[in-house]
Amino acid sequence: MARRILIPPIKCQGIKSKLVPWIKANINWNKEGRWIEPFLGSGVVGFNVRPKHALFCDNNPHIIEFYHEINEGNLTPPVVRQFLESEGKLLSKNGKDYYYEVRGRFNKEHNSLDFLFLNRSCFNGVIRFNSQGKFNVPFNHKPERFSKAYITKIVNQVRAVYKLCQMSEWEFVCQDFRKTLSQAEEIDFVYCDPPYIGRHTDYFNGWSPEQESELFRLLSICPGRFILSTWHSNEYRRNPYIDQLWANFCIVTKDHFYHVGAKETNRNPMLEALVMNYQLQPEEKPKAEELVQLQLLETRGT
Repeated sequence: MARRILIPPIKCQGIKSKLVPWIKANINWNKEGRWIEPFLGSGVVGFNVRPKHALFCDNNPHIIEFYHEINEGNLTPPVVRQFLESEGKLLSKNGKDYYYEVRGRFNKEHNSLDFLFLNRSCFNGVIRFNSQGKFNVPFNHKPERFSKAYITKIVNQVRAVYKLCQMSEWEFVCQDFRKTLSQAEEIDFVYCDPPYIGRHTDYFNGWSPEQESELFRLLSICPGRFILSTWHSNEYRRNPYIDQLWANFCIVTKDHFYHVGAKETNRNPMLEALVMNYQLQPEEKPKAEELVQLQLLETRGT
């Protein structure tokens, strides 16, 4: 029976929760090597693959530090519960003033628990930093955000990742994608989910044509297998790099709707693409009944 989707405790723009079953169905890897992610983000794909060995990287130090502390056993479910219960009461009492107090504290001290608090009480669950590297997302205007049920939900998400860390050999490193890809070996599997050009960009999350070209160069010489998540097209335009760079690789697509966005006009359906340096053989492709299970998981995994 297929597993229920593990939703991670950190929310990110463009999170792939609903796409996890589809991505997993296209992975062909013997799991003897490492699972490598140069762009961790929320971690939803890697955490659901559940590799024994993994190198999770990102250039955002706050995301990496949060999961590193879970991995090291410093940030445990009881610690998270106690913190959110205490801070939730202060938020309920003082509203937006306390949110901005925590935001200022985080920008000075960079505490991982404050990062979690802000991520789950800011506007639309957005992670955004200004040119000085300061978290600058406004309050979501919900002082009662941390209800008992909501805290339990977050704690359970932390517990799921914590248990996987205890059972696995995972490493969380803050570094550039170029360095991460240089560490890939033939038995490894690389999953890349870089920022999409023109969407969700900030101080840590920007992406340029030069970086897309460099990623193409490095993946073209990758000794192991890889999957690149990117966008193919939407109602208004087509990703030019699909034709300019990635056309010679195997590409599969799927319709997807992004719900995160400040404006309704930004919440449009998009054709997602997986770019791979291999093709699934007919016997490896999911059977009809497996696809039904994947669709059910996708529906429930919000």
